[in-house]
This record gives sequence, structure tokens and C-alpha cells, in this order.
Amino acid sequence: MNINLSLRTLHFKRPARTSRGAYSERRIILITASDGSGRIGLGECAPLPDLSADRDAYPTLSAVARLIREALAADDYTEYLRPYPALLFALESAIHDYRQSPLLYDTPFARSCEGIPFNGLVWISSPEEMLAQVKQKLMQGFRCIKLKIGANRWEDEVALIEKLRSRYPKERLELRVDANGAFTPEEAPARLETLAALGVHSIEQPIRQYQWREMAALCRESPLPVALDEELIGVTGRLEKETLLDTVRPQYIVLKPTLHGGMTGTMEWVSLAQKRGIGSWLTSALESNVGLRNVALLAARIYGPGIRFPQGLGTGQLFTDNIEMDLELRGPQLWRSEVAD
Repeated sequence: MNINLSLRTLHFKRPARTSRGAYSERRIILITASDGSGRIGLGECAPLPDLSADRDAYPTLSAVARLIREALAADDYTEYLRPYPALLFALESAIHDYRQSPLLYDTPFARSCEGIPFNGLVWISSPEEMLAQVKQKLMQGFRCIKLKIGANRWEDEVALIEKLRSRYPKERLELRVDANGAFTPEEAPARLETLAALGVHSIEQPIRQYQWREMAALCRESPLPVALDEELIGVTGRLEKETLLDTVRPQYIVLKPTLHGGMTGTMEWVSLAQKRGIGSWLTSALESNVGLRNVALLAARIYGPGIRFPQGLGTGQLFTDNIEMDLELRGPQLWRSEVAD
């Protein structure tokens, strides 16, 4: 098996804004595993510049190639690459894809027999534009919407959610919000009370990471379920993960393999969370369709068959120059295109 690397830069159709800032383009490294016979496996290494723990670990393709050689020469490449989650996810993906591993391909989703429900993603813009995004998602059949919040005035964000709730009760529309750490520990409790009164399902990362005591208090006292996301970044060892979960006790964790330990690390997080009665779901991390496809295959393995809880897989339409893969949208579900026998 040979490993080849290539660089790609993808361009967003419109800037992807969060409370941390905006992305207009995305630099990725594609990993191709092959044997010269036409059989290939694809993976994507795409750390986020201002977020990933390993964001500065891949300055050149030669540096990436060196890491891969060292990892494959080790007793366990997944253990060797624990500090490099984006590269671990890419290499695992390429190898499993090349081998058509049962881990990813022995599921109804992989066999094109069922789709995976996912939430409609609404990016930060003006309240009017966000409302228009929501209406578009509803017309497409979505009944679970995720709103990015934290960059506009709080009063405007509340007014938007109130407007949605006046038209769509929570029995008809599940609303999730993602603050990306935008609230302070002092203002968060009152804001979570407000969101809970509006029938919001959950909030991702209400305050910035590394404030375990304050986050634990929120998770313990808030009427609104709290999901950890950025909090998990850089927490790679099993004991560290157990300590975080036992200290903070969130209601949910949101897992991005590119950020949270690749496939191996993600499955470890899910297992540890399940033992503690903590829910979870998977999302993509602004990868191309290569990464999105592998996140979906992993979600199907972890939560399937018959996934009912919407995952975070709505990023496949973000780029003007995305990579074509065997994925298709059918309303609010992601399907693998029909695969020939």
C-alpha cells in the first residue's frame, strides 16, 4: 500500500461565521492509499487554523509524510498519532477506505440502504438573513435546526428564536444552538434560562473551554442541556477524558473526528460517555466531502442502524469547489449513493 499526499484549497460560497470569526477558504491535505491496481482509499487532514490542537503540526507535505512513516512503523499507528487528531482521522479514513473495512462498510448506510438524519445548519448573519436560512431549511424538510449564536446582539438572537417558536412549537421543530464559547460565566446562567424557556433542545459550548469549575456548575444547574465541543479539544489520553467527563458531567458531547481524536479517539469518547449516561452525536468540522463522507460512515457504525437522532452532517454544500464523492442529500437525510455490486 502506497500513501500519496496533495494540497487543496476550498472556497466557501459565503463566509462561514461563528462567534470566533469567519472562514472564507479552507486548506486541506488529501491522503490517498493505493496499490497501483486502481483500488484507492481517501482521507482528509483538515485542522482548523484557530481551533485544532494540532493546527501547526503540518507545515509542509514532507512533514506530514514523515509523521505518517513514523506512525506506520510504530506498533500502533493510532496510538502514535494521538497528539495529531486531524492526521489520525485522515490516515484511518484512507486505510479503512482502501481495505473496505467492515468497521465502516458493514452498515445499512454504507450499503445505501438507509440515510442519516442531520440538522439544518444556520450560520451567523443578520437576524433577517438567519430567519431566511431557517425558512429555506424548513422548506427542505428539516425538523431539527442548529443556530450559530454569540456574534449578534443577545436581544436580537432571542427575538429571532421567539419568532421561530411563535410559528413552530418544539413538537414540530427542534432547535439547537451553538455559542462557540461566546458567553461569560457570569452572564451564561440567565441566558440559558431564557433559552430553556423558549424550548431550545441544547446549547453547545456556552462558555470558553478550560473553565471546568464554571462549566460544571452550568451543567449541574442549568435547565437547558449543555453539550461540550471545544472543551474536548486537546484532551487525548483516556484518563484525561475520564477526568473531564467526571468533573464537568455534561448532558451531551459533540464529536468531530478531525478535532477529537480521529475515529479511534471519537469511539473512545462515545464509549466513556455512554458508561456515564452522557449523550453524544457526531458532526463534521468544515471538511470537504471526503471528510464528511468518513464522518458519516463512522456515525453509521456508532449509532446505527436506524439512526434517529440528527447528526451534524450539513456541511457538504458549503464550498464552490467541493470534491465529488458518493454522497447525496435527500431532504434532511444524507445518503450514500447507490453502490454497484
